[in-house]
Amino acid sequence: MNPPPGAGPSIDTEPDPPRFADESAEEIEDAIRAPIASQLEGARLPADRFLDRTASWLDFNGRVLELMLDEQVPLLERVRFAAIFARNLDEFFMVRVAALRRRVAAGITTRGSSGATPRERLDTIAERAHTLVEEHGRCFADKIVPTLAEVGVEIVRWGDLAAGEVRRMQTLFDERIYPVLTPLAVDPAHPFPYISGLSLNLAVLVRDPERGTHFARIKVPPMLPRFVATDDTVRRFVPLEDVIEAHLPQLFPGLEMLEASTFRVTRNEDLDVDADADDLLHALERELSRRRFGVPVRLEVDGAMSDRVLNLLVRELGVNRQEVYRVPAPLDLAGLWPVADLDLPDLSYPDFMPATHPALRTNDGKPADIFAALRSGDILLHHPYDSFSSSVQAFIEQAAVDPAVQAIKLSLYRTSGKSPIVDALIDAANAGKQVLVVVEIKARFDEQANIRWARKLEEAGCHVVYGIVGLKTHCKLVLVVRSEKSGGLRRYVHVGTGNYHPKTARIYEDFGLLTTDPDVGADVADLFNHLSGYTRRAGYDTLLVAPDTVRSGIEDLIRREIENASEGVPAGVSIKVNSLVDEEVIDLLYEASQAGVPVELLIRGMCTLRPGVPGLSEGIQVRSILGRFLEHSRVFRFVNAGDPVYLIGSADIMDRNLDRRVEALVRVRDPKARAELDGLLALAWSAATSHWDLGGDGIWRRPEGEGLIDYQEELIARMVEDRHVPASETA
Repeated sequence: MNPPPGAGPSIDTEPDPPRFADESAEEIEDAIRAPIASQLEGARLPADRFLDRTASWLDFNGRVLELMLDEQVPLLERVRFAAIFARNLDEFFMVRVAALRRRVAAGITTRGSSGATPRERLDTIAERAHTLVEEHGRCFADKIVPTLAEVGVEIVRWGDLAAGEVRRMQTLFDERIYPVLTPLAVDPAHPFPYISGLSLNLAVLVRDPERGTHFARIKVPPMLPRFVATDDTVRRFVPLEDVIEAHLPQLFPGLEMLEASTFRVTRNEDLDVDADADDLLHALERELSRRRFGVPVRLEVDGAMSDRVLNLLVRELGVNRQEVYRVPAPLDLAGLWPVADLDLPDLSYPDFMPATHPALRTNDGKPADIFAALRSGDILLHHPYDSFSSSVQAFIEQAAVDPAVQAIKLSLYRTSGKSPIVDALIDAANAGKQVLVVVEIKARFDEQANIRWARKLEEAGCHVVYGIVGLKTHCKLVLVVRSEKSGGLRRYVHVGTGNYHPKTARIYEDFGLLTTDPDVGADVADLFNHLSGYTRRAGYDTLLVAPDTVRSGIEDLIRREIENASEGVPAGVSIKVNSLVDEEVIDLLYEASQAGVPVELLIRGMCTLRPGVPGLSEGIQVRSILGRFLEHSRVFRFVNAGDPVYLIGSADIMDRNLDRRVEALVRVRDPKARAELDGLLALAWSAATSHWDLGGDGIWRRPEGEGLIDYQEELIARMVEDRHVPASETA
């Protein structure tokens, strides 16, 4: 579960722990659109029918905070949720709050779909964010830290260290910290230094007997652990800034230390890349170099910081008081991952390793021939329960070395720091195969990494394109063209809901369809031709493709359910997505509810629809499920008079996904795969499953009760039982 800001990882290093927020949150929505005119013929809908989307995101992070506080969750996992909450909030300010702040600064007063102006929305969000931040810091200090201490894991401050620990920290400071520190004074000869986004800093006040009091800033080195182990047991940790503060006399010899407190600045991290630039790659690189100079949108300070120092920071950074967050020290709890990763099985979720899908398992334990398996029928993969490495990754790797394979095409949105997927594509190109890779270099916070991958792929002889001007390419597709023994060519296809990222595939819940269906193969081949050339095809037989047909296709399917309900035949809509905020689709769902269509919406993050409102949405239920894995898949089911339609793919119900991206949804036609989707949705909607319900008042509530089922743990148990594999089987 997971969000990290900043530039993407280098090719030769592993990425930061993944975000638990929407990993597609890089594109800022147009959140202040005027309320649309209802598309419902003759309908009169209330003006307040939409919740605020940005506030809804904060509610999502509030649910993450609830998991941090849930004593039924293993303790180290609660620590992990504390870190996830902090990472999510960082990205929230860098992207969403920054967008609203720019609109306020531009004097925009248009009321959005929720009925509020940007200024009003910013005020409401600030109030909610302050409450969440205070609760997060207080609960970490008052509940998590004492509970950790009870089981022998301690997060202590400098004054709590024993003599031996002090000596060890002194050695660490002399050898690894002191050489990289650069104290920066502020005086007429030294202007206030630039404070980089999300860096942790010490604000220091010192007194010179001859020159008076002065301010200095020290940047806490980001290359060192946020929390330092104080001994070899790696069970006691002290914040890195405590070690630096204890040694300030070495940095300011002869001066009196008056105050030292921590602070942290969050900046606008949006990029403004000219889609019509002659060279998109170079234009993006120029913008990346400017990203770190974004306007400050949040200032976090140690709760003990004096007003004198705070006033100086506020003045020099140009923030207002609403943007100041006093946080109980230590700041930046996103650095808790090493504590959460301690090898203490009794304090963590039970070990889980993905299992190889039954259709790809062999009696001798050797890798399956995936092409032969697919010729026997479609395979619906459900990650992380089904191993990514023995399915999707193996599919691409086998294609790379199979002499019968003539071409491989793949869309790359995000991948890991050391990517076996990219390595396989390079091997395929080196073997003389035709390799096309559509690289989305504007994937937020992975831009730098994707630029490096693009260049490395090009150097290996792959054909690399960057999609369509003005649109992000977000679809998840692989096409393999293989020469069969019969003498003909066959297309093998993977359509997924998640990225080709082996690491996140272990913690992101996603679906993928592997198929040799010739109709799907023809559609995917045409779509790749559209992405790499100048073709234009608005309709496909088995795919819905944004921006052309995903919106219209989903709306048509909903309208069909409305017609079915009016004719008295079976009707119903079930949708599982990360976010539901598109006003036109929501209005259509309201109409469906009013026509008697049961509507079930399983939404992980943002939802601006109001369910259960008399006369508007009595037939709509909205539920959210969070857990150890990030619920990331997009699934659509329409009852269709007893002949259900099933779709999976990359698109959420957001205006950006429907109108400003290349997305793909594929129709699932295999009966076994459809039955599996039915079973998973039924479990998610069971009254016995732990979840949150959204009310018409916009409040998410978690039903209380003993013995509720953890949805994801139940799926792990079912996987182990149904497939007769041990829980520790390696991927």
